[in-house]
Amino acid sequence: MRAKSKLRTVLIILSNRFAPLASPRHLELEVTEDGSILRETPLRGKPREARFDEVWVNDEGRKTMVDCNRFKRVYRHALEKRKE
Repeated sequence: MRAKSKLRTVLIILSNRFAPLASPRHLELEVTEDGSILRETPLRGKPREARFDEVWVNDEGRKTMVDCNRFKRVYRHALEKRKE
């Protein structure tokens, strides 16, 4: 029997650099250690507390994560959990 793998919670922010007044979309992903996405949940707004293991941003102005070509990892983001 396989040991249960550790799950990470990832925040994806889809923004538009060409229309900075447009509100960004936020997605919450549950990801395994090997990068497989188990669950994708769209959030209604910007999260209020720092509860994510990683934060990734795309600023191409796309509507969904599937349409995006690349993502940038944001280190020390305000919504990222602090490692103590």
